[in-house]
Amino acid sequence: MDYQGLVEEVYEQIQKENPRGKVATYIPELANVDPDQFGIALVDLEGNVYGVGDYQKPFSIQSISKVLTLTMVFHVFKSKLWSRVNVEPSGNPFNSIAQLEYEKGIPRNPFINAGALVITDALCSKFDNPTQRVSDFINELAGRNCVSVNKDVKQSEMDHAERNTALAYFLKAYGNFENKVEDVLEVYFHHCAMEMSCEDLAKSFSFLANDGYSIFAKRGIESESHARRINALMLTCGFYDESGEFAFRVGLPGKSGVGGGVAAVLPHKFSICVWSPELNEKGNSVKSIKALELLTDKLKFSLF
Repeated sequence: MDYQGLVEEVYEQIQKENPRGKVATYIPELANVDPDQFGIALVDLEGNVYGVGDYQKPFSIQSISKVLTLTMVFHVFKSKLWSRVNVEPSGNPFNSIAQLEYEKGIPRNPFINAGALVITDALCSKFDNPTQRVSDFINELAGRNCVSVNKDVKQSEMDHAERNTALAYFLKAYGNFENKVEDVLEVYFHHCAMEMSCEDLAKSFSFLANDGYSIFAKRGIESESHARRINALMLTCGFYDESGEFAFRVGLPGKSGVGGGVAAVLPHKFSICVWSPELNEKGNSVKSIKALELLTDKLKFSLF
């Protein structure tokens, strides 16, 4: 398979069509990003990288980090974790307070904000220095020290933290929170404000295309069974209330972030990351999703 030719063909077609959206503004610092940046990186199971455009430029990964923080606690808490957070698509915006109250403090899945706060709370219970452990873990997955935290983005998120703070206190009111709200929020904003390139994100997701084994970390990260379950969560919940549409159009497990990135995998074939800052009304990157749809159409296969 000529993956380099494939990503170049997809890139050129998207650039020609030039679909547009709007950069995220609810985190003010993200509104300053150049909206015309666009990159694609595909990594096969031998570790070869095929890239085009701005695929080596770091960007704010935002909610893509939620897959990797979930991975860190998935095998540690086992069944206890799934009594604290469900595995169902939300069908509502990622920061819905009404849904959390209606479901008595059990978030619908680990990728909406309330669910990710429960996962971050579990990280804080498990590790003495969770921010450092998150960075170290992702660096290991990518095979090099590549994670940085954009302090301006982190501060911007902390300055506009009212809704996430409300979600955290709702969780605490229902007994689904073990640590201080302020401590957990600090870790949460830390991992959402991390910056990585498409290449490094695709490498860090490679274990999910390879039955849980990372060729870059040179070790098993999750069991084959756990890797399958993380992929299932990405397929059904990875794009908030656009997850069904993404599965229908693209057919790959993946996770988006409001920084414009999308990381996805085709099990037993490759991992891929696409980045373009302009978002649709659901908070997902317009060009990234279109690029992945084109890619699976050209490959003539998807997860299904």
